[in-house]
Amino acid sequence: MTKPYKLLRQKMSKKARDGAAIKAEKMLKEIMVLKELRNAMHLSQKKLAITLSVDQANISQIENRTDMFISTLRSYIRAMGGELDIIARFPQGEVHIKQFEDIDDKVKRTTTY
Repeated sequence: MTKPYKLLRQKMSKKARDGAAIKAEKMLKEIMVLKELRNAMHLSQKKLAITLSVDQANISQIENRTDMFISTLRSYIRAMGGELDIIARFPQGEVHIKQFEDIDDKVKRTTTY
């Protein structure tokens, strides 16, 4: 029988919990594919699908794509509670690209169903 993670975590020593928190923070800062990110956030494809109002199969397709719309990626990240920030890195420094920030709102305003 499986046990909820919360119960298992409560049984861990403070040192073990602190170590796990540090490891989780490090993982979140690393480069990850979307599936790894979702797993690190302890979300299932089904739960994410419900949040995005799509089928679980759509989440699988998104996670396996190598090319997608920025709006799709932004929605996926927002559904996990995050924000998408597009950064161009140059030898002289970083530039945050803001051109795509309002694209979701523009699409919603111009799309009729």
